[in-house]
Amino acid sequence: MDKNRSRTIILASTSPRRRDLIAGLHIPYEVVPSHADESTPEGWTPEQIVKELSLRKASAVYGELVPAREDAVIVGSDTIVVLDGQVLGKPPSREEAASMLRSLQGRTHLVYTGVACIDGGTGSTLVDYRSTRVTMRALTEDEVRAYADSGEGLDKAGAYAIQGLGATLVTGIEGCYFNVVGLPLSLLSEMLKSFNLLVLKFRSS
Repeated sequence: MDKNRSRTIILASTSPRRRDLIAGLHIPYEVVPSHADESTPEGWTPEQIVKELSLRKASAVYGELVPAREDAVIVGSDTIVVLDGQVLGKPPSREEAASMLRSLQGRTHLVYTGVACIDGGTGSTLVDYRSTRVTMRALTEDEVRAYADSGEGLDKAGAYAIQGLGATLVTGIEGCYFNVVGLPLSLLSEMLKSFNLLVLKFRSS
């Protein structure tokens, strides 16, 4: 039996962006919302935050699998934006989005994304993260207001979406682009190998 074909990814997220990225791997997948607590103590490093929250999300879904899913690998992920050591989460309003954009414009910040994979049968777990440097161009106040008012950044860490209108705000990145979108696919594909799930698999005709 082809173990690769018999395995399914369960994405512990309702993010449309992560769902689209997973779909692009051409591996069977399901989406199961995770209702994990996303609060973290002050003083945690960005790496600690994204690794812990991605693991919590995956673990919450794993804990609800009855019966166990030996065919599944649960994938959890979390993304944060960090500027001068300060974590910027998802803005609750357009005003807060505009405030975040004003702080980011004309500067370079870091985007961290954690990835957790849990074997649905054995509970075996892997957790890792990636970081990417993103430089945003200087913006006029009218541009800040226009982007904030578009609403695109309201459910995004750092108040922008690099794959949408936010692409017009970014002048360069150093690292994985998909990490900024919300799921570093190169990292995920390497992690999935440990669960006998190969994204790139040679198939003889």
